[in-house]
Amino acid sequence: MLSSLLSFILLAISYQATTSSALPSHRPLSSKPAAFFLAGDSTTATQSSGGGGWGDGFINTTLHNGATGKNFGHNGATTVSFRAGGDWSWVLGNASASLPSYNPYVTIQFGHNDQKPAANISIAEFTANLVQFVKDVRNVPATPILVTSLSRRNYENTTDGPRIVENLADVTAAAINAAQQAGCTYINLNQASENYLNEIGPDDAYTYNLNPTDYTHLNDEGSIVFGNLVAVLMNQNVTGVGEYVSPEEEIAEAISEGVYYFPEGCEGEFC
Repeated sequence: MLSSLLSFILLAISYQATTSSALPSHRPLSSKPAAFFLAGDSTTATQSSGGGGWGDGFINTTLHNGATGKNFGHNGATTVSFRAGGDWSWVLGNASASLPSYNPYVTIQFGHNDQKPAANISIAEFTANLVQFVKDVRNVPATPILVTSLSRRNYENTTDGPRIVENLADVTAAAINAAQQAGCTYINLNQASENYLNEIGPDDAYTYNLNPTDYTHLNDEGSIVFGNLVAVLMNQNVTGVGEYVSPEEEIAEAISEGVYYFPEGCEGEFC
């Protein structure tokens, strides 16, 4: 009797140990924090005399819980030159090197320069280049996120008042097409930034200009606002990043309500 009871207890302990390890965990799929590697043109890049985008604002103000990021945005880059010049290999190498400590994500935003006649890149080629970028990221392995182009701040007068000139519609549609072809997550930054700019109007929108006549690139304050917009869109569309990406509440609320926001007392890249 005692021997049978002992055997039953040992069997129960063995079963519990076996099933406990097989049960799904309630922790995140990866206990490693996220690392974001930003690939793109000057509307992603660090602020400089020749360009500046949303990238630094995103990295410096929206990452939490051990998440990190690096901005590889390159002034004047196209989907062709970014690969040919070695930038893309540098992105992939950094993403691969992060694997022991991080869960890497690569954002991919091009279009401003690809659409220029001097680039001689067709929409079909642009789309195919983005699809190949996605495949390259998955081979790391890392998670690709396609990002449609940040809106320019050029307005035209309409019966509804000043409205953004939709001069990035072709590359925006191509990026979405590439995401659908590749089965890749994307965020529509073009549409979201255009909506916000239409809400606040040109006078306020121009305060984000890198210089008074630059309606494409962002100053430090603009980088923070649109970097937080990227964080909002990621939270809405990218599975698994919510623990590590969190927009500043005040900025997210202003964007949601279409209210102008300007980070006061902002100085330098970490403002």
